[in-house]
Amino acid sequence: MKEEVSSAVTYALSKGFQIHPDAFKILEKIDVKELQNIIKQVVREKAKQNLFLINQSDLKMFVESEVDDSVEDRHEILFDPTKKVTSAEGIDGFTALFSDRYSKLLKIMMQRSQAKKLTPIKNVTDGKLGEEAFVAGLLMDRKIERDVTKLVIDDPTGSVEILVWNQELQETANSLLMDQFVMVGVANGKNGGFIAKELLVPDIPEHIANRSKTETYAVLISDIHIGSRYFMEKEFTEFISWLSSPDPIARKVRFLLICGDIVDGIGIFPNQDKELLIMDMDGQMAKAAELLDKIPKHIKTFIIPGNHDPGRRALPQPAIPEKHNMSLWNRENFFMLGNPAFLDLNGVKVLMFHGQSLDDVVGTTPGLSYAQPARAMRALLRTRHLSPIYGKRTPIAPELEDFMVINEVPDIFHSGHVHVVDLDMYKGTLIVNSGAWQSQTGFQASGGIVPTPGIAVIINLATMKVFTKDFTEKED
Repeated sequence: MKEEVSSAVTYALSKGFQIHPDAFKILEKIDVKELQNIIKQVVREKAKQNLFLINQSDLKMFVESEVDDSVEDRHEILFDPTKKVTSAEGIDGFTALFSDRYSKLLKIMMQRSQAKKLTPIKNVTDGKLGEEAFVAGLLMDRKIERDVTKLVIDDPTGSVEILVWNQELQETANSLLMDQFVMVGVANGKNGGFIAKELLVPDIPEHIANRSKTETYAVLISDIHIGSRYFMEKEFTEFISWLSSPDPIARKVRFLLICGDIVDGIGIFPNQDKELLIMDMDGQMAKAAELLDKIPKHIKTFIIPGNHDPGRRALPQPAIPEKHNMSLWNRENFFMLGNPAFLDLNGVKVLMFHGQSLDDVVGTTPGLSYAQPARAMRALLRTRHLSPIYGKRTPIAPELEDFMVINEVPDIFHSGHVHVVDLDMYKGTLIVNSGAWQSQTGFQASGGIVPTPGIAVIINLATMKVFTKDFTEKED
């Protein structure tokens, strides 16, 4: 018997387990580098069930040829900005970007019955306003006074100030995000000016989410921050090991979605070097590749960048450059994508977005906080745009086309960035913010941000049932 196998068997026996003779054949096929961790996983999982016999079926999952082929794992990458990024420059570039945003969102709004009464803003300001008319454009300014909210919107023909007196409409007006698209029913005011009679935003429609034909699980995680002193390597390693475990859920996981900030990066914020264990980007990426390389090959892994990862920081982001992650690019079950990305997993449509713009949404919208990021993600779905606010904390590139518009309604909307696990359901779309694998940093503590790290979000794509698995819990 190999020394490694003997050591694994001795460990199991010391924990009060017996090993069926047929199980030895499987043990000898498992990679010796992983054998000790695997036997510990099996012992842990079986002990929870009060079963103390390790048999062949408990170990089959660890041999590639024994993967259950009946579990569907079909995927299609519906959108990836990596090869589409063609940044323009300066005023001309941003003019093209916002013009494209307006055109795309107008196309979505044209499905509304009110769009039949739509007229260019220039017609309104020139005095050609009928009894019932709608104007549509991007919100350029808003002033909230005691009795009235003043909105300034513009379209390609001009801009107009609209007064909102109705209290119910004021609630909607005051919740709008700057630079978002809005359609307004307008009328002439008694004392001049224009009064809002109705306010409409693109929003997503009510819909029934698609389902997988087989019981297939997707695991959603984000914000690993490898290289940081606060990276929870022990918990993350246990998570990776769980993916190869005999746990009945783990055995049906076929998709892993990692939503950005794989590494902590270099020079992302002042004095970051004081919080790093690995001081260079290549070293951080090499450590990431070492850890992620242990993901079973039957699990398809989709990775998008965040604001801490190497490459462009402005949105949209191409995939992490190949020069930083050769070993990840060259794995057949790894897919390095840009931010945002749109996937089809067994028919279920998934929108992945790291979530940089959540800082601006939370910072400018009363009632929102980092403690409930799913509510801020709702706001993005209502605007049908992933980063509507320009000129705040989120850098936006002057692309010729606005790739941040949510053209197609997702079944799952997955973000990270905030380091807080939060779930919500909105009009048939499952909203998931998948937390982090980094414990509370000094910056977070100073801002009162309490992360919920070390938790994996797991979704049954056949039922859309979602639950979490906490890898920070202590073993008995």
